[in-house]
Amino acid sequence: MTKLTDKLRRIDFNLLTSLDVLLDENNVTNAAKRLNLSQSSVSTQLAKLRDIFADPLLVPSASGRGMIASSKAKELRAPIKRILRDLDILVNEGRSFDPRTDERVFNIAISDYPLAVISHKLASRAFAELGDKVQIAFHNKTSNLNELMDKGVVDLVIASERAIPLDAKAVTLFEETFVMAQRKGHPRGAKELDIDEYCELKHLLVSTSGGSFFGYMDEQLLKHGKRRNIAMSVTQFTSVYELLKSSDYVCTLPSRLVDFYSKDLDKFELPFEASGFKLYLGWHVAYDNDPAMAWLKGFIQELFSN
Repeated sequence: MTKLTDKLRRIDFNLLTSLDVLLDENNVTNAAKRLNLSQSSVSTQLAKLRDIFADPLLVPSASGRGMIASSKAKELRAPIKRILRDLDILVNEGRSFDPRTDERVFNIAISDYPLAVISHKLASRAFAELGDKVQIAFHNKTSNLNELMDKGVVDLVIASERAIPLDAKAVTLFEETFVMAQRKGHPRGAKELDIDEYCELKHLLVSTSGGSFFGYMDEQLLKHGKRRNIAMSVTQFTSVYELLKSSDYVCTLPSRLVDFYSKDLDKFELPFEASGFKLYLGWHVAYDNDPAMAWLKGFIQELFSN
């Protein structure tokens, strides 16, 4: 216990902060820029950290560019982020958050579909309400979200139930249904669909993982003994808009997204039963008492209301 206490006395908040940034950057020069310190100061801090943890932590890469994290450094990355996050909450306990004057960087994992749906409200509200010290980064991440939230790389996740990390707390933003979209003036006309016509049309498929020609709707069609004609697969919802309005392809999309493009696209009810989905807002339990995160959650929920 004495040895542990001696080591703790040698670690200050600045060293932990520097270690966190060093493990993010794997580069002393880049870390120094983020920390607003000289390169020599960060190198001195790294030497102290190596002594404290009895490990090199970061070693020069074989290419000579950047550094490689040791096994010990990789083990430290998530705990260090949690410690700093908990310290920040502890220091700021009882404080409120003012987005006009306070400083914070928020990282939100979200696909292009829900981001497009709120983009017009987001732009006007953010420009009017956020001060110069608040920054929001949107990440189109769909995998390893549990790990990214645990490490503090992602603060919030906006996704369907299947993509919300198991350890996250979550609230429902809205319920969504699927419709078929086609360009205005499509030669098919505006008549209602039957399932055979739906299957014969040339479809675009959104496959976020890429390269797939079989999706959720195809699972539903198999229950009816049907297959549709998928001509093209893309990875992003928003890329479908340009493809649809310039061609006679059709695409099955979330209803709110088609409403967003209603100037150029028409939507039609599907001629078979297909379950919709719910969109959720998820966050790490460690942020429950963080006033800045409380503000951000409320801000996001208001954007998705109505």
